[in-house]
Amino acid sequence: MSDAPYTLIQELSGLIETIPTDSIVSRTFVREGDVKGIVFGFAAGQELTEHTSTQTAIIHIVSGEADVTLGEDSHKLHAGSWALMPPNLKHSVYAKTPVIMVLTMFNTRGRAS
Repeated sequence: MSDAPYTLIQELSGLIETIPTDSIVSRTFVREGDVKGIVFGFAAGQELTEHTSTQTAIIHIVSGEADVTLGEDSHKLHAGSWALMPPNLKHSVYAKTPVIMVLTMFNTRGRAS
């Protein structure tokens, strides 16, 4: 093990070994200062219903296809899709196929722009 000042994960999708039918699985892979990274595995047909967050966040679809709403806009996303969301933006995710998604959250509350 190294004392390197960084975190490296060679294969994020490998953090989700299996996605049980009718389930959503999540694993936090980093929590460092103001940053939190979570990998999600969605079984086909599973959904995170519309919600908001007080944090800036990035969604990155690693594999699969999902219908994602960002504010009032609906998008059909696939592997390689990426979205930056400001705090308090309404959003939802519906997995059309099994999906691996990375969510990175940034706690920017109380900081000057």
